[in-house]
Amino acid sequence: MNPSLLLAAFCRGIASAALTRDHSLDAQWTKWKAKHKRLYGMNEEGWRRAVWEKNMKMIEHFTMAMNAFGDMTNEEFRQVMNGFQYQKHRKGKEFQEHLLLEIPTSVDWREKGYVTPVKDQAQCGSCWAFSATGALEGQMFWKTGKLTSLSEQNLVDCSGPQGNEGCNGGFMDNSFQYVQENGGPDSEASYSYEGKVNGAPFLAAIPAFILLLMTLALRTSLHGRRTW
Repeated sequence: MNPSLLLAAFCRGIASAALTRDHSLDAQWTKWKAKHKRLYGMNEEGWRRAVWEKNMKMIEHFTMAMNAFGDMTNEEFRQVMNGFQYQKHRKGKEFQEHLLLEIPTSVDWREKGYVTPVKDQAQCGSCWAFSATGALEGQMFWKTGKLTSLSEQNLVDCSGPQGNEGCNGGFMDNSFQYVQENGGPDSEASYSYEGKVNGAPFLAAIPAFILLLMTLALRTSLHGRRTW
């Protein structure tokens, strides 16, 4: 189908939905906008309301609830929030299942104390950082018996040399490599999340060997000779 025709059909569908909106949801729509501080232009509110209503009707059939992403299409959500960068798995040890071990069909790790409260990555493609800290938090709890919320911002800001790109995406294995080389991650309490790259944002995109050359050049200029 011609892309322009497809876009026109989509716009007509949204416009039609906006004209036939469910007025029984007016109060919920107003409350939702106030809660999430949404302000729309005159030409935007109609189709945002249509997207919101579609999402509202969808969640009625599942164990779900409305949240701050209710006025975003699936395409918008993936573009803004999904910073996962797939990489081929590195060779590692293969899990060997114990033949005589009885394993439950399901486990709610929240009830066992392994999981921190829900976090918000905001308008930043840092889902990889939250995935990494979630895994580490559970492992630390298993090892120490203490559940500590770890800092995603630490990974967003500092794991560029390992291959991550701040709010533009990353991979969990790169984060684990950074944590190993750094001697552990910072806690959320000491390094709170801001949903953006802090410090020198350009560092997140510079390969490690270039950072090394920059460091050596700086040392040379400071001391008048090359130091290693």
